[in-house]
Amino acid sequence: MSRQNNREKFDWHYFIRHIAIIAVPVALQNLLTTTGSMVDTMMLAFLGEQTVGAVGLCAQFSSLMFAGYWGFVGGGMLFFAQYWGAKNDDGITRSFGLTLSFMMVVGVLFSFLALGVPEFVMNVYTDKPEIQRIGISYLRIVGFAYILQVLAMAVSALLRSIEQVKIPLYGGIASVFANCFFNYLLIFGKCGLPKMGVRGAALGTVLAGLVNLGILLFFIVKNKIPYVLEFSRHFRWNKAFVSQYLQKCFPILCNEVLIGIGNMMINIVLGHQSEKAIAAVAVFRTLEGLVIAFFSGFSNAATVLVGKEVGAGNHEVAFRRAKRLVYLCSALIGTACLCIIAVHNPLLHAMGLSGESYRIGTGMLMIYSVAALIRMGNWTQNDTYRAAGDAAFGSIMEITFMYLMVLPCVYLANYAFHAPFLLVFALCYVDEPVRYIIMQCHMYSGKWVKPVSEEAMKTIGAFRERHGIRQKGGR
Repeated sequence: MSRQNNREKFDWHYFIRHIAIIAVPVALQNLLTTTGSMVDTMMLAFLGEQTVGAVGLCAQFSSLMFAGYWGFVGGGMLFFAQYWGAKNDDGITRSFGLTLSFMMVVGVLFSFLALGVPEFVMNVYTDKPEIQRIGISYLRIVGFAYILQVLAMAVSALLRSIEQVKIPLYGGIASVFANCFFNYLLIFGKCGLPKMGVRGAALGTVLAGLVNLGILLFFIVKNKIPYVLEFSRHFRWNKAFVSQYLQKCFPILCNEVLIGIGNMMINIVLGHQSEKAIAAVAVFRTLEGLVIAFFSGFSNAATVLVGKEVGAGNHEVAFRRAKRLVYLCSALIGTACLCIIAVHNPLLHAMGLSGESYRIGTGMLMIYSVAALIRMGNWTQNDTYRAAGDAAFGSIMEITFMYLMVLPCVYLANYAFHAPFLLVFALCYVDEPVRYIIMQCHMYSGKWVKPVSEEAMKTIGAFRERHGIRQKGGR
């Protein structure tokens, strides 16, 4: 096709249309999920700022679990997208089985921690006894939702990679409405149900997880989509395949786990501030999800639009798409941040902030709105590299800067210089501009195109020669 071979003309119509097809449903799903979290926070606000802060800290524990299994999601999507482009059904099925197996190990571990030792978990995140007590009662129930969330995430990642993005959207919509509905009934004790407070919010999350997974499986069976339920083919691995999979996943896994630990260390600093600041952080994380909702759409678009072409051997097309995705992402993120700033006053008040906590929350939003423009550009580039087979470069950059720059700055500012809270928070993003410059240089080099499918290996030599790339090995 001329779209694949003409270096002078870029097919913007195809590009924008497929971004919309892939990114918009994902963004809508995440936006709905975040909106549901906002509604939850508004409901919990009736129970006080301590409850909002406690559930916010529990959400940070969930984020650590997310970091633990996202390395396998990222690695899995690399294989799903490239095998989808190469039309290799067996490769997709085996990759899904391997991805799901590793993810479930993480899900079971975090469920055990939440259900078995919630006191230990809350003690790590805060030293406030009342917040610890509330968080413990929440974790003892919400821990049952973790395995459901892992299963749903694995299935959704596969469906998005094979361009079946509407099904996860349907599941997300049903889950959000179910969560809001059950939370309303259980938190406040409506329709004859007991008034459970924060425990009702946790139970609502579990029930919403069941609804989400049920909807996904219903449409998979209804539409006769392969891969997910082909259990006998999930475990047809050989040593070479597992080795290749782990080789690609290992940098992503290290990235997500070490960055997750780094973020946990930052959250420990934020969790040992005043109760007003803890409440502001909990609300900020919810609003931050609105921005990340838009980013997630672009992340999936980058994975599919770039990974699919790399897998099919159309490396030049993948290269040119990747560069444009980064700038489109920054433009969209800027728009999202401006929208949040425009309505932040009623939002923060509706989510239970007032006085000092409102001032802190406003400051955090202003700082983040500037940092997010660069931060999401870095994330998009990293996801693009992963989809194309280069799982190491972005991971090394992120880990290095987190532990040599961000954490030292945050800890020194807080404990050595006793800096104001908002300055400590701003230093969480101090590395982003430097990383952006380095990531851009790598983007334009083209060295991140590293296919895994046999079909793509046949054309990679010509691409490297055209871009003057000198490196050993094909993978």
